[in-house]
Amino acid sequence: MTAWLVLAKTGSKRISEGYDDNPATHYSWDNTVNNHAKLRVGDVIALWDSTELLGLSVIEDIEGGQAEKETPYCLKCGKADVAERKKKLPRFVCWNQKCKHESDHAGWKRKQVTTYRSRHEAGWIDARGTLTAPELRALCVQRASQNSLRELRWDDFQHALTHGGVPLPLSVIDTTQQLIAEGHGIATIRVRKGQPTFRKHLLDVFGEVCAFTGPAPAQALEAAHLYSYAANGQHHKGGGLLLRRDLHRLFDLGLIAINPQTKTLNLADALKVYPDYARLDGAPLTVPVTADHLKWLTKHWGMHRAQVPTTAIQCIRA
Repeated sequence: MTAWLVLAKTGSKRISEGYDDNPATHYSWDNTVNNHAKLRVGDVIALWDSTELLGLSVIEDIEGGQAEKETPYCLKCGKADVAERKKKLPRFVCWNQKCKHESDHAGWKRKQVTTYRSRHEAGWIDARGTLTAPELRALCVQRASQNSLRELRWDDFQHALTHGGVPLPLSVIDTTQQLIAEGHGIATIRVRKGQPTFRKHLLDVFGEVCAFTGPAPAQALEAAHLYSYAANGQHHKGGGLLLRRDLHRLFDLGLIAINPQTKTLNLADALKVYPDYARLDGAPLTVPVTADHLKWLTKHWGMHRAQVPTTAIQCIRA
């Protein structure tokens, strides 16, 4: 297993250079970055903002291209290791350890670069609050590396996530890799908190009812998209249900799934040790669902349960 820690920080040098990053869906880089050609489809990609881990997923596709890029270089040593400061003066500082020149000006040059853009949305797991920057650096193959793309020690990284203070289930990573290896197309089925208008629509349709547990205060209910709203910005027919906030998160992680054949809740063993959750295992949905709902729920089931029904495979291939 190969895993990469990649930097995606709003307002950083990367953004000012025009990189197109959206941690939960895609990541971009070019051939001026160390390790640029080593990332592969099927590798694990973990994104951080230099402070903490944002999340992780599996690379589904890497799109290559060509572009013209304008980069600064140090006027003293001539190397392209110059960072532009946001507040502190002088404005530019050279990262070259043998130079460290500071200046109000930098040289600029244009050159053709090979661009890369990963797509990694289907298996995305939000991991904020799990690992800090020092912990992440310690899990890199080269701990002192300052590269934007750094290889992780996968076994140690996986153990830190599954046995840390905020343990994360990573079954969706294995499932996504399996589907990629078998040649299946990956349909994005993450659950996301909807916009207020979409939530209002669901409240009009279902009333103040959690689809898993029944009647609940509106303040406790979230609009759960059964597909990735972030990627397409559209609300699909039958693509949402109202869920209690804690159940929304557990469904997102795959700890709760809906058996599309029986329309009943299926809980991961890790949840069954908690009585309030254990009693939900096998319980029917508390709201009527349409064929469109079942289409999205089938995809979710296929991503988060090892035994994928034939109908799920058909949906995932579609």
